[in-house]
Amino acid sequence: MTDDTSMIAIVGGGPAGLMAAETLLSAGLPVQIYERMPSAGRKFLMAGKSGLNLTHSEPHVTFLGRYDAVDWLRPFLDEFPPQALRDWAAGLGVETFVGSSGRVFPTEMKAAPLLRAWIRRLRAQGAVFHMRHRWDGWDDAGALRFETPAGPVSIRPKATVLALGGGSWPQLGSDAAWIGPLQSRGVDCTPLRPSNCGFEVAWSPHFRQRFAGQPVKPVALSVDGQRVRGEFVIADYGIEGSGVYAQSAALLRDPVLRLDLAPDTPLETLRQALGRPRGSQSFSNHLRKAAGIDGVKAGLVHEFLPPADKADAARLADGIKALPVPILRPRPLAEAISTAGGIARPALDGLMLRALPGTFCAGEMLDWDAPTGGYLLTACFALGRAAGLEAVKWLASQREQ
Repeated sequence: MTDDTSMIAIVGGGPAGLMAAETLLSAGLPVQIYERMPSAGRKFLMAGKSGLNLTHSEPHVTFLGRYDAVDWLRPFLDEFPPQALRDWAAGLGVETFVGSSGRVFPTEMKAAPLLRAWIRRLRAQGAVFHMRHRWDGWDDAGALRFETPAGPVSIRPKATVLALGGGSWPQLGSDAAWIGPLQSRGVDCTPLRPSNCGFEVAWSPHFRQRFAGQPVKPVALSVDGQRVRGEFVIADYGIEGSGVYAQSAALLRDPVLRLDLAPDTPLETLRQALGRPRGSQSFSNHLRKAAGIDGVKAGLVHEFLPPADKADAARLADGIKALPVPILRPRPLAEAISTAGGIARPALDGLMLRALPGTFCAGEMLDWDAPTGGYLLTACFALGRAAGLEAVKWLASQREQ
C-alpha cells in the first residue's frame, strides 16, 4: 500500500477528472490520475469522432435553462461558462468557432488534438498517470483499492476526486461499477437511467425496410406540451438523432410523441390546401403537391394515420401537424449518449461526500441531466474544476487544524 499524505488521487481520466487534476496542479499540489482504460479520455474521443461539440454560444440565461438541475448547477456554470471553456481551449492552442446552430466546435472539429495537448500540459505540470487501474472501492484499512494487470494495489492519498462517469458506453470505461462501493459506504445513489437516447417504435416491416436510416427534417417534436424544432433519423429499431435526444427526458416521463411534419405551414393553410379536389391524382401525389409531404414523411403518415383520417382533409391536416407516434421503450442504458441519475445531491456537501470527508465527486456520476449540444461537456468541465477548487480549500483547512 502507498501512503502519500500530500498526493491527491483523481480516479477517472475523462474531462471532469482531468479538469479537477489541472485545477489542483495549478494550486501547486501533486496529482496522480488513475484510469481503468489503456488511455485517458476514451469517451471524449468518441464524442468528437464526427465533430466535437464542445459547448454552445447561446445567451447564458438560455444556456442554463437547458439543465434539469439548474439551481444546483448554476454556481458551477456561472464560474466556468461556455466562454471560459473556449478561452481554456485557446490556451491549449485549440481555436473554436460557432456553427450555424450556435454550437461551438474546435476549428479542426476533432477531439484528439485537444486531448493530446491537454495531457501534454498536465504531464508537464507534474501529473502522474496510472493506466489500466480499475477502482474497486476501499480496503479494510480505508485505502483506495485498484485492480491492475500486476495485481491489486491500494493507495492512501490525502484527498480523492472521483470522476468515473455514468453508465453509458461501458466499453469506453463508464460502467457505473462505482455505485456498489459508494452505497456500501452510505452514499445515496439515484438509479441510473438512459438520457439522450433512441426509442423503440414498432415499425411495420414495409416501413422499416424502406426508410431505416433516412433523416426526417424539418420537423417539430412535441411531448407533453414541450415542442422542439429539429430533425431525427429513422432507425431499424425506432427513432434516434438530435431532435429525439432533446426530448428524451420528456419521453421517459410521458412516452407520447407527436410530430409536426410541416412545421412552417399553419394548420389552416394546410387544411385549405388538402381540401382542394384532387381529381385523378393519387393520394401520394396530392399529399406531395398540396402539403409538400413525400418520401419518409409520407411514409410516416401512411404508418400512423388510419384510413378514415387520410380520407378527410381536416383530419389529415391535423395528423400532419400532430402525428402520434407510439413509443415502446427507450434503448438500453449502455447505448445512451449519457445517463441521468447517480450520486444524490443530498449526499453532497458542495461536491464532497458527506459520508467520506476528503472525497469529492464530479461529472456524469452526479445526479443531473442535460441535452446534447455542448451542455453535457460544459457541465463536466465546470464540475471537475469546482471539485478541484473545493479539494484545494479542504486541504488548506486541514493544514490549519
